[in-house]
Amino acid sequence: MSKVILKIENVSKQYRLGQVGTGTISHDLNRWWAKIRGKEDPFLKIGETNDRSKKGDTDYVWALQDINFEVNQGEVLGIIGKNGAGKSTLLKILSRVTSPTTGSIKTRGRIASLLEVGTGFHPEMTGRENVYLNGAILGMTKKEIASKIDEIIEFSGCERYIDTPVKRYSSGMTVRLAFAVAAHLDPEILVVDEVLAVGDAEFQKKAIGKMQDISREAGKTVLFVSHNMAAVQNLCTRGVVMRNGTIFFEGDIEESIQVYLKDNANIESLANFDSRIGSGVIKVIESSIYGENKNLEPQIGKPFHIELTIDNPQEIDSSHIRFDLKIDDRMGQRIAWMSNYLFNKETKSNVCKILFKMDKLNLNEGGYYISTDVYVDLKRADWLQSAIYFEVVDGDYYKAGRGVPVAESRLLFDFDVNFISK
Repeated sequence: MSKVILKIENVSKQYRLGQVGTGTISHDLNRWWAKIRGKEDPFLKIGETNDRSKKGDTDYVWALQDINFEVNQGEVLGIIGKNGAGKSTLLKILSRVTSPTTGSIKTRGRIASLLEVGTGFHPEMTGRENVYLNGAILGMTKKEIASKIDEIIEFSGCERYIDTPVKRYSSGMTVRLAFAVAAHLDPEILVVDEVLAVGDAEFQKKAIGKMQDISREAGKTVLFVSHNMAAVQNLCTRGVVMRNGTIFFEGDIEESIQVYLKDNANIESLANFDSRIGSGVIKVIESSIYGENKNLEPQIGKPFHIELTIDNPQEIDSSHIRFDLKIDDRMGQRIAWMSNYLFNKETKSNVCKILFKMDKLNLNEGGYYISTDVYVDLKRADWLQSAIYFEVVDGDYYKAGRGVPVAESRLLFDFDVNFISK
C-alpha cells in the first residue's frame, strides 16, 4: 500500500503588488493588534484571484488559494498550467524558499529542489567547487559529496570544464551541473521546475531517465513542472492542472494533459487570448476550421481548411509577413508545420485573412491543437501556443473500406504495395 509522503492542506499565498515586504506600517500594526487579540489577519479577507491578464481593484493578490492534494511515495506528479498559474510559487513553498500565508505542508524525508538555473552557484568558483557548495546548500555532507563527485561530474557531461569558473559556463552547462547535484542528493522528494528546457535534447532524455530511475528503482517521489507535454507524459504518473492560483483538475496524467490543452485552447475567438507573445502589429483574432465546406467537419481523406482572421491596422502587405502554423497531437507532440515561407505567392496588400488548405487531409482520427506564429519583417508579431483545438472524424483515406488504427499512426501517407512473385 502506498504511503503519503507529502500532504498539502489549505495552502494559500498572498502578495501585495508593487511593494517590498508586507506593506505599510499601519498594515503591520493592524496585523500585530489582530494577532495579540487572537484574531485572524484582517488582510486575509481581501485580495483577488491570480489572473495576470486582468487589471485588479486591490493591491493584494492571491498567488495561490486553498491548495489541497497528497503525493504518495514513489509517485511522479506533473504540475501543469499556463504561465502565471502559480506552479513555481507552489514549488518555492514546498522547497521552503518562501512560506505560505495560510495552510500547512507535511513531508516525510528530505526535499531537493531545482527551481532556477544555477541557483546557489557562485560564478567565480569552479564547477567542482560549486558541486561542494551546492551539495552543502541542499543538505549533503562533505563526505557524501566526495563519494559521489565523480559520478556527478560524469553525469553532467562537463568534465572538461569542471575546474573552470562557472561564470564561463553556458546556461545549458550550468543546468547540467545543477541537475546532476540535485539528482545525486538521494532525496525522498525531488522538485524540478521548467529548468530542463535549457538543456539540449540529449541531456533532457538523460535527465528524464534519471528521474524515472529515482522514482521506479529507488522509490523516491518527483514533482515535475514543465510545458513540454511529451516529457510530462513520459515521466509522470499523475497530474495536477493549475489555473489562476487554484487547482483546476487532478487525476490521471493523460486526462490532465487533455484538460490543460483544452483549457488553453480558444476555438471561437482569439482576440482576448491572453497567453500571446509579440509586438502586436498583427494579431490573429478568429479561427475557422472546417472540411470540404464550412458546414462539414474535418474528415480523413477529404479537403481541409484552416481560415484565420487577422487584425492588421497598419495594412501591412503579405511580402512583409511570414505566417507559420503548427499542428500538435493531444500529447503536445508536433505533427505538422506549414508556412507561407515555403511558397512564392503574389503580394497582397491590406491582408485580413489567411487560408491554409489541404486537398486530402492525412491526419488520423482524433483531436489536435494549432499554434500560430506571425512575423513582420522577421520580427515576431504574434505567437499563440496550442490556441485552437479541432477534431478529425473517421474516413476512408485509402478507399479500402477500412481505417488505420489511431494507435499505429497519426499521419497517413499515399503509397502503394505490391506482392511480387518469381
